[in-house]
Amino acid sequence: MQAKKRYLLVSVVAGLLFLIYLWGLQIGELQQQPYHYPQIPQYHQYHQQDYQYNYYQRQDVYQSQPLPQRLPSRPARHWPELIELLEPYLEGGEQEEDSPQLHHQHTSPHERRAIRDNIYKNKRCRMETCFDFSRCQSGFRVYIYPPQRGDEISETYQKILSSIRESRFHTTDPSRACLFILAVDTLDRDQLSTLYVQNVRSRIHSLPTWNDGRNHLIFNLYSGTWPDYTEDLGFEVGQSMLAKASADVVNFRPNFDISIPLFSKDHPLKGGSTGYLALNDASPSRKYQLVFKGKRYLTGIGSETRNALYHIHNGEDVILLTTCKHGKDWEKHKDSRCDRENEDYSK
Repeated sequence: MQAKKRYLLVSVVAGLLFLIYLWGLQIGELQQQPYHYPQIPQYHQYHQQDYQYNYYQRQDVYQSQPLPQRLPSRPARHWPELIELLEPYLEGGEQEEDSPQLHHQHTSPHERRAIRDNIYKNKRCRMETCFDFSRCQSGFRVYIYPPQRGDEISETYQKILSSIRESRFHTTDPSRACLFILAVDTLDRDQLSTLYVQNVRSRIHSLPTWNDGRNHLIFNLYSGTWPDYTEDLGFEVGQSMLAKASADVVNFRPNFDISIPLFSKDHPLKGGSTGYLALNDASPSRKYQLVFKGKRYLTGIGSETRNALYHIHNGEDVILLTTCKHGKDWEKHKDSRCDRENEDYSK
């Protein structure tokens, strides 16, 4: 009798262990499968029906034709991938050419991981964890470190520092400062650039109030070197906030870092006269509504977007001039539009 009870107990335990094993296999398969967002066919339908824009027969302003009936309210949904909206403008092969696998074709995964782990090792920084608010109790004051002898500061970074010094938030007393700005020019961290500043790491770490970057704001426009343009700044940002152009979503720290536009050295230090923009009407006094002039990146990061710019160039009020002359071997990737665009770019 005791033997039967033991046999029954062993059978029940074995069955439970088998069920737990099957459950673990199912959970593992679900974790390996990527999450698919729900399909949203209504978006394209609504997007096309709400307003019909006439882009080809343009008058002084774009003509909009609202529907006679208002569409019913739509529940909140995930926006579709931007690449889906740009697909009609892409030439054959451009999407594959700019795929993530080719973004860092000259950089090994180990090197990219080392950059993330060393340069951006405080990826979990947020304002409540890496910013000392006690320094701001007496008001918001910004301190700029004094430049060292022999420092070469670019015209663009000088404009940033000048705008801060001329503001009412600037202070010359570091003990009163809530925020600290480096005097070292960190805008261009491309090692091939003539504006690349050497020994930034040792100079930053020697600052008496660096404190692993806490309450510091660092500006950067360019990082890494062609053709990969990895976000290698050449120094650790620590707990400092990073105001950066073209920030990678992998390294960007939400509610802490700042995404800024990429602007040229010709950008004015101060704004001009009051604009004419009223409501959503374009200014009638301006001849050009959109102007861009820059390199077209035949391959690599940014090529997909810039290769599609010519679709909205109309030669009248929307002027988008690009050149293929980027890098030493640009002629190897030359396409049928390069000669014409290079000529227009040089005018």
